[in-house]
Amino acid sequence: MTALIGLSRAIDSFNVRIGKVVAWAIVIAILVSAINAIIRRIFGVSSNAWLELQWYLFGAVFMLCAAWTLRVNEHIRIDIISSRLSKRGRDRIDLIGHLFFLFPFVALMLYLSFPYFINSYRSGEVSSNAGGLLIWPAKGLILLGFISLAFQWLSELIKRVAIMKGQLVDEHDSAGHHSAEAEAERLIAELADTTTTKGGEPPGDGIR
Repeated sequence: MTALIGLSRAIDSFNVRIGKVVAWAIVIAILVSAINAIIRRIFGVSSNAWLELQWYLFGAVFMLCAAWTLRVNEHIRIDIISSRLSKRGRDRIDLIGHLFFLFPFVALMLYLSFPYFINSYRSGEVSSNAGGLLIWPAKGLILLGFISLAFQWLSELIKRVAIMKGQLVDEHDSAGHHSAEAEAERLIAELADTTTTKGGEPPGDGIR
């Protein structure tokens, strides 16, 4: 199990690094959008290539940061049931989710996206828009995104089994997702503490 945990940590480190680098594509997309808007306003000139570049950059962030998001436990969840269960129960739900929901989905997308990319690459597929970009790099991002997600799935599965065996501490147990009720209570408590600290006493209606 020690070797598998080491593999898991290597996968985590790689996907986090990739995610942090690719996340900068958002900044580039903003700059491209701003420059394109300025040129269009001043010179009345626009290009489909600029527009498609924005889509490609956003697609890169969406696909290549998915594994990083899974690593830090930030994908959207609805914890109505799991938040009321014991730690053991939540671990079992995570294990079932990884085995019977995430894995089949990732496997299916890999099966579909590989020929989708290969056929586009071999044909040199280009956008149908005038002055558009090549299409196959964008389709390649889909394949790369699900490859990295597949590796992260393996890492999460290893960690969940290790946690259930008591060989690893669950770093997301207390810092992960909370139920809506717990989050609301936390925010109310923080607001009350802030108000009391700043004003000396809770706000009232001014009538004594």
